[in-house]
Amino acid sequence: MRIAICDDDLHEREQFEKALYGLDATRNAEKYSDGASLLSAAKNMPPFDIIFLDIYMPEENGINIAKELKKITPETGIVFVTTSREHAIDAFSLYALNYILKPVTTESIADSFRRLNMLRFEKRERITLSVGSERHTVFLDEISRLENENHAVNVILADGRSLKVWLSLSELEHKLDSNFLKINRGIVVNMEHIEQMRTDICVMRDGTKLPIAVRQSAAIRAAYDNYVFDRLSRRKGFSVGDGKQ
Repeated sequence: MRIAICDDDLHEREQFEKALYGLDATRNAEKYSDGASLLSAAKNMPPFDIIFLDIYMPEENGINIAKELKKITPETGIVFVTTSREHAIDAFSLYALNYILKPVTTESIADSFRRLNMLRFEKRERITLSVGSERHTVFLDEISRLENENHAVNVILADGRSLKVWLSLSELEHKLDSNFLKINRGIVVNMEHIEQMRTDICVMRDGTKLPIAVRQSAAIRAAYDNYVFDRLSRRKGFSVGDGKQ
């Protein structure tokens, strides 16, 4: 988990670090004293999972910094830290994860992490699959790929499990999101789980090598390249064609 604290006060940053250590000694936070350095770091990958952001800093306003952060990594959870409730309404209009008063405590950090986990659970898209007489609900981001097998489809999850579903591949495709790409007549992959896209082979993160349809290889590679570029664009905070970051 990538965590950040942005506060111009060294004592407050140290206090946060102690509170975080009290929650989980294995977790570390990146510490920033101004919004400019935080925004620059937010463009690096992977994106921040959660940022604890002071509202009152010299010549800076945490609300404005948060607006810029949302443009760079909208998926990052932002927790406002302050000595006053004055900006609470502004904070939640930005869908702030939490709004806590100083001094930051282990309990307030734990509460913010709980909110982050709940939000992620709610936002994750899922589907329900019938496997024999059982029904399994799985998150789409857990699916690595789908492979045709006679009149059934093997739904292979990132943890190695496989669910055999008695539906056609085309029927299941309609239940998926834009992260999935059909690389040949019998295989659909989750592009988030691709390690490398070669000319004729798609290599998954688990090491599996899958054949790409020869006639559609150029279109398949282009679709994957566009997916990667779009992901980088959203995280780096620039728009196609403007050349700016």
